[in-house]
Parts: sequence; structure tokens; C-alpha cells
Amino acid sequence: MSQAKTTVLKIGGSVITDKNKELGVNMEAISRLADEILEANQRNLIIVHGGGSFGHPVAQEYAIKDGFKDKSQLLGFAETHHVMTVLNGIFMDALIWRGIPAVSIMPSSCMTTRNGRINYFGDTPIKQLLKMEFIPVLYGDAVFDTELGFTILSGDQLVAFLATQFSAKNIVIGVDVDGLYDTDPKTDAKAKMFDRLTLNELNKICGQLGGSNACDVTGGMRNKIAEIIPAVEKGIPVFIVNATKPKYVYKALKGENVKGTLIEKE
Repeated sequence: MSQAKTTVLKIGGSVITDKNKELGVNMEAISRLADEILEANQRNLIIVHGGGSFGHPVAQEYAIKDGFKDKSQLLGFAETHHVMTVLNGIFMDALIWRGIPAVSIMPSSCMTTRNGRINYFGDTPIKQLLKMEFIPVLYGDAVFDTELGFTILSGDQLVAFLATQFSAKNIVIGVDVDGLYDTDPKTDAKAKMFDRLTLNELNKICGQLGGSNACDVTGGMRNKIAEIIPAVEKGIPVFIVNATKPKYVYKALKGENVKGTLIEKE
């Protein structure tokens, strides 16, 4: 029996944490999303979640993304990595408590980067997990870098990388807005949402997209989109939905009609 193709689901840090409060967890969102993942019942799934108010403030305070400059950052690296394992633990609790066979995979233990880009990936454990119908769960992490010493590996880079490595059928990205807009919908009431974009159209508008207002060491919406382009180039469609709205992630996983932005190669 051939294995069904994988879906990569990204849950943004802004959805599962309160970005205005350091180490603020949004338990209601985590519980609801765990319910939706259970109900969607997809065994061929990889989940990646962001850091939100857990990873970003510490990483920013110690400039972890910029690499190792002096020993005062060592504690910052350790703390960034640790708070991400804490957030991941809370998220894993919600999944496992519901009977979802999810297994946490720490990116810093199986990946390294070179100048911020993944250059090594020990894929055997994840391959085995997928083969046995476990659900691997990864997250943005502080990782070791062959040039910089260490850096931040964003969940967005992870998503496109994993989707490409495992020839995913699609990527679903859950954010805290309804989709991709021409300007920031949180600050511009006239912002226009795109229902569907081709790769060419996406490349044209990429320069217009704003950065993130909240503390985000991985660079806001523009970087999120730039990170998924390699997956779209490989023919993997990306669907951006509002994960703060009930059933949106469920519908996206099931392929049902739901408001959002679909990005395809052509």
C-alpha cells in the first residue's frame, strides 16, 4: 500500500501565544486547534509551530539570529531554546491528551544551518515517524550554524524545507489574519485580500508586503512569503488561512471551501 502524500501544517506563534505578553499562552486557541487536528484525522501530517511571545523576545534581547558574538549570548541561546521546548510541551500536551500520536522533534538536534539556511538534516527519525503514521511536530528553534556559531531557524523556513524534502501535496499556514493582503489589514482598513496568487503575481507583490509590527525576529509577513516561494516553485500549493477562526484549519486540512489565500505555481 503506497503512503498518502504529506500535508505540512504551520501554526503561527501569533495564534497560539499572546504576542503582547512575554510567555503568554493562548490555551483556548491551542485546545481548539488540537480538536480540529483530531477531527481532520490526517495521519500523513507534519506540524510546525511558531514561537510568538516565547521565542521572539529572548532571541531579540540576545541577538541570537545575528550569530555568536560573545559569551553573554550563551545563556540567551539556552533560554531561547528552552522556552521553545516549553511552548512545544504545552502544544504537545493538547495533542497527546486527545489521543493524537504526535511526536516532538527538536530542530536543533537534527538540523544545522549555514548563514541561516538549512545545510544539514538528519531525516531518518522523521521518515520513520511518517512511515509508522505518527505526526512529527517541529517548531522554530535556536540552532547551530557552521558560519555564525548559532542562529534562529524560523518555522517558515522549516515548513518549505520539510514540504520539499518529503514531496508534500500541500502546505497549510494558519495565521492571525484571513489571508494575504496588499497592505497590513491590522493597520489599513482598505487592505485588499488576495484569494489566489500565482508564483509570478506573488513575486511582484512580495516587495509591497510590510514587516511585522509586533516583536518578530523572523521578519513578519514578507519573510514568511519569501520562505514559502521555494516550495511553490516545486509545485506544492500553499493555502494561508485564519487559524484564530474556528474550523478554518479543519476545513483547510480537509480540502473544504474556506476563506483564505491560495498560492500556486501557475
